Parts: sequence; structure tokens; C-alpha cells
Amino acid sequence: MKKTILLSIIILWITAIIACQKILPKTPPEDALLDGPVEGLSYEEQRRFLAGDVAFNDEVFTSANGLGPVFVATSCGSCHAGDGKGHPFTTLTRFGQVDSTGNKFLHLGGPQLQNRALPGYMPEQMPGGATFSNFMPPANTGLGFLELVTDADILAMADPNDANGDGISGVPNYEYLPPFITPFTNAIARNGKYIHRFGKKAAAYNLLQQTVNAYNQDIGITSTFQPKDVYTGLDIEPEVADVRVHNVVFYLQTLKAPIQRHQNDAEVIKGESLFIQTGCESCHKQTLKTDFSTIAPLSNKTFHPYTDLLLHDMGPGLDDGYTEGSATTAEWRTPPLWGLGLSPNSQGGKYFLLHDGRAKSIEEAIVLHGGEAQQSRNKFIQLSTQEKNNLLKFLASL
Repeated sequence: MKKTILLSIIILWITAIIACQKILPKTPPEDALLDGPVEGLSYEEQRRFLAGDVAFNDEVFTSANGLGPVFVATSCGSCHAGDGKGHPFTTLTRFGQVDSTGNKFLHLGGPQLQNRALPGYMPEQMPGGATFSNFMPPANTGLGFLELVTDADILAMADPNDANGDGISGVPNYEYLPPFITPFTNAIARNGKYIHRFGKKAAAYNLLQQTVNAYNQDIGITSTFQPKDVYTGLDIEPEVADVRVHNVVFYLQTLKAPIQRHQNDAEVIKGESLFIQTGCESCHKQTLKTDFSTIAPLSNKTFHPYTDLLLHDMGPGLDDGYTEGSATTAEWRTPPLWGLGLSPNSQGGKYFLLHDGRAKSIEEAIVLHGGEAQQSRNKFIQLSTQEKNNLLKFLASL
């Protein structure tokens, strides 16, 4: 009798396991995900990563813990689902600066429009006469590697006077540092300004500045780094603790780099060659390297982001009449292409590319390139149908 009962329990247990395996989805392969830590973190670093993950993806702000009263989003993760690109519904509107002399609309809510508000408050309205641009939230993965590219390496890729005559003259975005930022030990300054590298216009120096700005301008959350309330313009008590800000920074620094898929596919390999032949690699540099870091998995590493972190004039078609730092209105930082093929995972199954999401496919994004990218765009258009497909397949594999 006991044996029969035991056997029945075992059968039920096995049946339950099989049923769960059929119901639960399979774990996606690593190359299909953008989130997750770099390999090789210590136990303590893994704990910091998880704490940052919780602060970034799980913490939702309300009026009870500091939200607003005007804001764009209620959490970090709401704009970066799965650490991927944003959606048109989460697009940010930046406004107020037309040249390198600075933003003349800071007293009217610039540089970012808080288009939502708590009950009883009015969301911000675009001031008359202000030029603006819509910014699609970027993917977050691999940012720690980009932060560790030296200024010397960035300047080595710059060609402000187009000395080699290829029509491409990338330049850094130089800007003053906010008081809470300490320059990198190998930083190269120019007239008191430093090379910035994050954001659509490369207007943020490092991930601490990017994080502090996002808390303050996206969610209306003050910190000791940025105590000014975006609604009143007054300094108020910090609404997020320093340790939480630093945990988010560490999380962003230690998110893994995207993993290329189908690397051995013959058409992907041909597409990579065409990517170089058409001149795309002139700005979307395949290979960069990091400097020393106290985070061992990031230290002195070679990686493949497909960016030079420089500003390039993209022509009148992509000139929104708005800028940040020393960039002109037509200049945009070269966006990293790694993770490009996974963009639809966080964009509702579709592509929304370029700085404002106007391009609905990889091909459309290429065709909309102008200015310094005009020659590469024309070479792409002149490719045969099969060659175009190979190049697009390569880009989708990133």
C-alpha cells in the first residue's frame, strides 16, 4: 500500500514537472537578450548590480516618494524595456538651444519638456520661439565599455578638417563639467571644457551625469547632485539617496555588451564586407578598446560597438534646429549599432530608428542619412538588391 502511494506521488510529481515545462516559455538564448551583467563580476559586484537593477527596473515613483509634480516617466525602466530602445510613446522632447552659446529657455523649463503632471498641476507647454527635437530613449547595454574609451582614442578618430578628404569630419562635443563630476584621469580638456560622449548629441560626460539628469529631468526627482526641482526651480531636499544613484550607475556600467547573432552565416559575412566598402565603418567604428578599470571585466577590453562617439553633420534632413553643448543643430553623435537587430523587442515588434524614431526600418534609416554620410548612403543605394539584403542582414545580426 505504501509503495503504491509513493509510486503515485512520484508519477504526479513527474507529471507536474512535464506540465510546467510545456506551459513555461523556454529561456531565451543570451544573444537574444540585451539585459544581464557582464561575465566575471565578483560576488559584491553582483550584489551591486542587482541593487541597481531593482532601482532601475522595479522602483516606480509616485507623489508619495517624489514624483513630479511635472515629469515624463515614472521609472527608469519604463523608457528602456529590457534595457532596449524606447518607443514613440516614451520619446523625450528637448528644446531651447540653437547654437553653442547655450540654452536661453532654462527659466521656462528647458532643456526638457515635462509633458505629464500630477493631478492638480499643469504639464509644461512648449515656450513660443523655442526650437526642439524629439529624442528616442536609447538601449542601455554595453555603456560601461563606452565610458572607458579614452579621450586620446576618441580624438584619434576625429578629423575636424577632413584631412583625408573622405568627406567625414567627426568632432567631439566639448562642454563644461557640472560640479559633481570628477574628470577621468586621462581626460584631455580644451579651454576648461571636456569631451562628452553620452546622449544623442553627446551632451553627457559620463554615466553619473546621465543618470542624475534622467532622475531630475525625466522623473522630477532631486538628488544631492542635482537638488533643483524642475517645477519650482528651487533647491529642495534630495528625493533619491546617493547610494541608489550610484547603484544605478554601476548597473549601467556593468550591463553586458550585445552579442552578435548568425556570425557564420555567409550572407552576414558578405554584408559585413559591404558595410566596410560603402564607408559605413568610417563613423560606425567596429572595434574600440577600454582603458584600465577597477571593474575587472571592463578593464583593457576590446569590444565592437560600431560607433566613434563623435559628432557628425548629418545634413539638412536631420537638422531639427536644436542642439546641446558645442554641437551644431545638424550634428549627431554616431549611435552604437550593437543590439540594433533586437530593437523591435522593446519597440512593439517594429523599428523606430534615428534620433527621433522617424525611420521605420534599417533601410529607411540608411536612406535618411545625409551630410557627411551622403557618400555612404549613395553607395548603399547603388548596391544590387542581393547586396543590399546582405548588408541589411548583417546590421540585423548586431
